[in-house]
Amino acid sequence: MKKYSAVISVILAGVLWGLIGVFIKNLSLSGLDSIQIAFVRMLIASVSFKAFILVKDKSLLKISLKDIWMFIGTGIISVSLFNICYFYTIIKSEASLAVVLLYTSPVFVVLFSALLFKERITIGKVTALVLSFAGCVLTAGVLGGVKVRPFVILTGIASGLFYALYSVFGKFALKKYSTYTVTAYTFIFGLLGDLFISGPIETVSAVIRNPHSVLWCLGIGIISTVMPYFLYTRGLEKLESGKAAILVAVEPLVGAVIGMVFLNESHNISKIAGIILILISIVLLNINFKEVKKDEN
Repeated sequence: MKKYSAVISVILAGVLWGLIGVFIKNLSLSGLDSIQIAFVRMLIASVSFKAFILVKDKSLLKISLKDIWMFIGTGIISVSLFNICYFYTIIKSEASLAVVLLYTSPVFVVLFSALLFKERITIGKVTALVLSFAGCVLTAGVLGGVKVRPFVILTGIASGLFYALYSVFGKFALKKYSTYTVTAYTFIFGLLGDLFISGPIETVSAVIRNPHSVLWCLGIGIISTVMPYFLYTRGLEKLESGKAAILVAVEPLVGAVIGMVFLNESHNISKIAGIILILISIVLLNINFKEVKKDEN
């Protein structure tokens, strides 16, 4: 897979993750709390993707017991805890604030990647990181002074930390296993992580009481989970973790555009400026300055 194919995969993952707020909002209105939504997300994702693997090639489900720690990392420590913290932040505050707090994650990824994988912290990467985060803040429109409890801010930052850990554990797993295997076991362990705390019977009962919520369940499980996690993991095969983490900053951009175009939300200068900053950060990450310098010479 060529580098730019990996870049496109990661950006598409960010686009699909950017749709998640729509599903969370409607599932919350159906009576599900953040932990129950996390369980539904992992249940749909793990069942559908495992079925796909069994049809494609069941040998992809073979792993060594000594490598289980990698999938505990991607599934339980990252995805399961991220889901709970992020969904709680969205439900208890505003989706825009939750997204901004979530996008502290590239900072964690860049630091972890430098320590664990010896990835260089370049001036270009730092500049892109700053522009990306500033773009998220402007796009989300949280500069107007949103009042929120300290605990909610804490869960928002925690969602960024757990989100970042997927890139770290995923990078280790991809050294030994295919994208299909890593994605499948991420969902399986993510489901196990949610199973014991979500009250599965109560969750299923809540969905049955609101049959229309089944569509929202399928949406969050397939459109905003299976597809983007597969694309992001695929992109990690060829990209540095830090770069991939910054590229998915298209997520709040997508959320803002959907809000402006379809939900009649404001399209002020702040949002437009934020979108431009995010786009600039993506371009910066994909310019090979060494090659540009050679061409100039």
